[in-house]
Amino acid sequence: MALRTVLAGVTGSVIGIAAYSISQTGGQRLSVIVGCLIGVGVALGLELYRRSAQLTEVRLVLLGNEMSFTTKTDMRQAAQRMFFQAATRVATRPLEDGSGNLREALTSLKTLFDLYREPLEGHTTPPPPAKGDSVYELALDILNFELAPFLARWHPNLKEFEERHPDRDESEWPENAAFRVELRQLQERLRPYVIGLGEIAGIRDPERHLRPSGRSVRSRPALPQQEGSRPGPQE
Repeated sequence: MALRTVLAGVTGSVIGIAAYSISQTGGQRLSVIVGCLIGVGVALGLELYRRSAQLTEVRLVLLGNEMSFTTKTDMRQAAQRMFFQAATRVATRPLEDGSGNLREALTSLKTLFDLYREPLEGHTTPPPPAKGDSVYELALDILNFELAPFLARWHPNLKEFEERHPDRDESEWPENAAFRVELRQLQERLRPYVIGLGEIAGIRDPERHLRPSGRSVRSRPALPQQEGSRPGPQE
């Protein structure tokens, strides 16, 4: 970095002297200083650009196949968006038995499906790299092998129950338990993909963002009863 800066300064000085010699307008010292500053500025700009667009190779093994990603800024940014989109949804967050809403879970998965598909169909999607795999290929695998089959099975099943029994709660759906089992299986299969997206994005230890929260709800201490007051239920 220092050597490139010095060379750029010397080059700028030469350019300044040449410009002075050609123009013959006087001010040789000023021309040298201006040229030196321009050269240093160019060198610093190129270095900052090189650092922002630096290439990093990431290797992942998914479904028994090894994928290699030569990442740069645009690919890391795309992977980061995909990671956060999945890390905040039921695709990776646990849905315990007896809790949550199955319709909302399906809607969340469908939204994730649309978010991942949108850039694949857009005109701004960059072409595949000359070497290695693209983060959009990883998104395509998530769509085709995981999200699409799950949604194709369970969305019409739940919809049929809702239309036939509009007055019944989804907890009475005969396939409620089976849905939850397969949702957990889907989450387990999606987990390596999402962690891989985090690694491509350059997130430090992406797995820690997918761990279930260990926080437990602490009950508040009971208020002291005044003498003569009736005991009531504690919160």
